[in-house]
Amino acid sequence: MLGNRPWKMAVGATAIALLAAGCSGGGSEDTDSTSNTIVIGISEPQHLIPSNTTESSGAQVLASLFYPLIDFDAQSKPIEVGAESVTSDDNKVWTVKLKPGFTFSNGEPVIADNFIDAWNYGAYGPNGQGASYFYERIEGYADLQSVDPDEDGPKKAPEPKAKTLTGLKKVDDTTFTVTLSAPFAGWESVMGYNAFLPLPKAAFSAPGVIADGFEDAIIGNGPFKMKGTWQHDSQIVVEKVDGFKGTAPKIDGVTWKIYQDQKAEYADLLAENVDVQTTIPIESLAAAPGDLGDRFQKSPSSYFAFVGFPTFDKNFANKDVRRALSMAVNRQEMTDQIFYGSQTPATSFVSPVVAGYRDNTCGDNCKYDPAKAKELYTAAKGPAKIQITYNADGGHKAWVDAMCNQIKASLGIECTGVGEPKFADLLTKVEKKDPVGLIRLAWGMDYPLMENYLGPLYGTGGSSNYYGYSNPAFDSLVKEGSAAKTTDEAIAKWQAAEDILAQDMPVIPLRFGQNVFGHSQKVKNVSMDLFSKVDLYKIEVSN
Repeated sequence: MLGNRPWKMAVGATAIALLAAGCSGGGSEDTDSTSNTIVIGISEPQHLIPSNTTESSGAQVLASLFYPLIDFDAQSKPIEVGAESVTSDDNKVWTVKLKPGFTFSNGEPVIADNFIDAWNYGAYGPNGQGASYFYERIEGYADLQSVDPDEDGPKKAPEPKAKTLTGLKKVDDTTFTVTLSAPFAGWESVMGYNAFLPLPKAAFSAPGVIADGFEDAIIGNGPFKMKGTWQHDSQIVVEKVDGFKGTAPKIDGVTWKIYQDQKAEYADLLAENVDVQTTIPIESLAAAPGDLGDRFQKSPSSYFAFVGFPTFDKNFANKDVRRALSMAVNRQEMTDQIFYGSQTPATSFVSPVVAGYRDNTCGDNCKYDPAKAKELYTAAKGPAKIQITYNADGGHKAWVDAMCNQIKASLGIECTGVGEPKFADLLTKVEKKDPVGLIRLAWGMDYPLMENYLGPLYGTGGSSNYYGYSNPAFDSLVKEGSAAKTTDEAIAKWQAAEDILAQDMPVIPLRFGQNVFGHSQKVKNVSMDLFSKVDLYKIEVSN
């Protein structure tokens, strides 16, 4: 999950990681000091359709509106939530049995069709869903993808061979099966991701066609429902669903208040105008313990911060250029001086919270060595000017500027940090391969497997591989790990794949983070999980 905040993930994840006198685009409602509703700050989500939501702010909103099949316990083991059971005899054909009695907030019963329809929509290539990659393991996925036309052929790609996944079969209203193209022991964990949420019949104006306006007034099966519509760049308000069959939250509603400036959000936190800030801005880290006391908190997260190289750009096609830029960065200095030790230097390509993590897999390529860096860069004829593009709504300017200063000092080249107003704007540009230079990104796990970093971030066509990296040997090892019969066998393959990344350096690993957050005096029992989401089932209003 891409992170659109300074350290997320994500959600993260993403994740990869957001105006006068501390205000966002608009006010919140029904959130005074005596109400049982709260205000949580986020950045503007890029999307809210589950199969298209790959960044952390959107994921946090979806967590209030939907109830997933699978969640995870304190040991990151999958547990059934909306599912009664998830079983398989061979790790290839999985049977999902739904808990009875659940409904969407519009009253529709939650049935097997809602999952099948939502997943088919997400997997169908022409729909352009950002999380489509996550359905790849389901039998029939390839037939739902458009084939790029030959240069001499028609300009428009032909329609895919099919519109629905052959691997999804309804057994009855509360049971369906998922047949994978190859066995994968971790499939139950994968279904804990946003892309595997259901959609009601009301989501579709016709089979496979999302109804106009649905995303702005999305209907979920979770403990909260939309109150009104998504007020873009201002807020999203949700209220408690009466009679919800699952775990009941202790609060009656949430205003997801959208900020373009984290310093303004922090000012609102101090003024008790926002109840949870999920990421304390860099500029406030030194003051936050004194400002907030025990309301300044930290917790583990799966956040991994990095900068991606546009490998499709000839300036960065030579891996020695990429290696040199990585060696030019002093990670320890950055984490100490900019982040006050709240993050740690990253010298590997996956988070320490997943099984299979190894320290310093990047080796010398992540060791600060300005002399070697300049020698490599000069020999490889690296560009005389580079830029690092980041989202300005995520509080990244200070560390990007620091990184550029380190690169200038090490290599003697020009380096400029360029801010895009919003994370969604940055993603749109990189998806179009606009010339944005190096790309500030972050990732937080969608499910607790090493593969969840390797596949989406570095696999050919990965959902968040915005930098165009492709290595067939890497892809093969990731797939072999996914097909392994045991966890140990899978990890061995995935570690071998990570070793290839250390040679190719498609990204510069920078930092592993933790949740560094704060809350108002109005709320208590505030916690954030490894996915960098506020636990909406524990938080409550103080008496």
